[in-house]
Amino acid sequence: MSVSFAGIRDSAPNIFEEGCGTRVVLDHIMSKWGVLVLSCLSDGTLRWGALRREVDGISEKMLASTLRTLADDGLVHRESFPTVPPHVEYSLTPLGRDLMERMLPLMAWIAEHSDGMLGRD
Repeated sequence: MSVSFAGIRDSAPNIFEEGCGTRVVLDHIMSKWGVLVLSCLSDGTLRWGALRREVDGISEKMLASTLRTLADDGLVHRESFPTVPPHVEYSLTPLGRDLMERMLPLMAWIAEHSDGMLGRD
């Protein structure tokens, strides 16, 4: 089954208009850090430090903010263990896994074509 933007728009009038929640969700998911965090978590559960190393260049503040936003959206699960030092693990929720099943083909396409698009063949 093929999906088109017109078909989406026809099934949900006013979708993607200013003030619509779809724009907020798109911003959270497709932000520079959101897409990278979600992609890293698609391989499985990660602790804070491992996730920070995987998402090269992200600050602690931005990682915390991104994880909080994605958890609030229901895409990421945060599990805290009562140990010293604190042990926190992050994983995708079923909704997050569903999203990544659709997004990983896009990420693969970008990885395959980015050098050519940026003139680095």
